[in-house]
Amino acid sequence: MTRRTRQVGELLREELADIIRREVKDPRVGFMSITQVDVPPDLRSARVYISVLGSEDERAATLAALRSAAGYIRFHLKPRLRMRQIPALDFRDDRSMEHAQSIAETLRDLERERQQTSRSAAAPDQESAP
Repeated sequence: MTRRTRQVGELLREELADIIRREVKDPRVGFMSITQVDVPPDLRSARVYISVLGSEDERAATLAALRSAAGYIRFHLKPRLRMRQIPALDFRDDRSMEHAQSIAETLRDLERERQQTSRSAAAPDQESAP
C-alpha cells in the first residue's frame, strides 16, 4: 500500500463515517463503525470494512442498507473529495474484533487450565508430606 492509497483510504474513512452518520437515514443502519478502508493504486474502488455492534440480523441489515445506499453515499462524497473519480464502494463485514476477543478468551481459558493443573500437581505432594 502506497502513501497515497493510505491517505485516500483514511480520508474516505473519515468522510464516510460523517456521511453515514449525518446523511443516511435508513433505519436498518445500526450502531456501526468503519474500521478500515482499502483502496487499490488505481483509486477506482474502495473496500470499506465495518464493525457492527448487535446481532447477526442487525449486522446483515446494516450491511444491506449500506450496500443499497452506496450510490447515495458516493453522491455525497463528490463535493468533499478532490478526486476525478469517486471510488466504487464495497462494504464488507469486519469481524477482526470478534476474532481477537475469541483468541483472548481462549488464552484466558488455557491459562486457567494451566494454573489448575499446576495446583493439582502440587496438591498430592503436600498430602504425602509427613
